[in-house]
Amino acid sequence: MSWFQLDPAGVAGRARASGRPTQRPCLGTTVLRGMVGFTALSVAGFAPWAITGRWLYRNIGEGGLYMVCALVFVVLSGPLLHRLILGPGSLVRFYKLFGLTFAAYSILWIAGWMTLRGHLGSLTGLLAGTTAMGWMLACAFDARPRTLKVIAALFVLNSIGYFAGGWIEGAVIGMKQLSLFGTVLAKSAQAMLAQLLWGVCYGLGFGAGLGFAFHFCQEKTREALRTLETQVLTLF
Repeated sequence: MSWFQLDPAGVAGRARASGRPTQRPCLGTTVLRGMVGFTALSVAGFAPWAITGRWLYRNIGEGGLYMVCALVFVVLSGPLLHRLILGPGSLVRFYKLFGLTFAAYSILWIAGWMTLRGHLGSLTGLLAGTTAMGWMLACAFDARPRTLKVIAALFVLNSIGYFAGGWIEGAVIGMKQLSLFGTVLAKSAQAMLAQLLWGVCYGLGFGAGLGFAFHFCQEKTREALRTLETQVLTLF
């Protein structure tokens, strides 16, 4: 059983009722949509940490800071990423699906990081979070046989973006003097830029993982839409 009527039959039924052709983007297009959309989303999601992180940390604690960032991710996700879901009615369904799966991912990542700390905590949190998200996505699309592929794509690409971003953040912060467009940045601005660059790397990696995950989950949906299109063409 699928969630939010995202199974192949449900999507095909909505496409038939709409009377409009439904796009079936290739893997490259889906991954690119994920990377572009989630990178923009990630920069916005990292902004509370980069811009007001100290104030938030003092007033609501470390866990509260991370939850604020997660909330930004969820709120802005729909307009930027809903086209990863095939067929009509994708915006509302994406909000429901991403809100649920990203909440699970965030809680498990925060738990892993705050329990173990360091690279081990990050890696444990990423593995737990992407495993939960991948399983939930596969269930939502009624694509359980593809669960391992979905989890692998999310974990590997998310981890690459996350750790590459952490390395770049450390390198930028460690520079004695950094200029941008001919202006020497203050240390606070340099730190903010470093954190936002981490957001860019994280967004590219996680966005690519989401692109692969949604493509894998909707293989049968694309087949159902292709069959529907053939049936419509035979009527004319």
